[in-house]
Amino acid sequence: METQTCTSSISITELFSKVWQSGCLTRTDRQQLKTILLKPFIPEEEQVTIDRLLHAVRRGWLVVLD
Repeated sequence: METQTCTSSISITELFSKVWQSGCLTRTDRQQLKTILLKPFIPEEEQVTIDRLLHAVRRGWLVVLD
């Protein structure tokens, strides 16, 4: 099985907006979040946005797609 890597850079704000409007978190979205989280420094604003996304997933407001 071939895995695809996403090399496009998307801001966390754009990602949040896209995910919130669609109501689902795709594999590509999760990969982009992972890339952001692996940075040596994450600004507090980005961390808060990521926390909001994860909270929405836990509450069932967003669906995680495979």
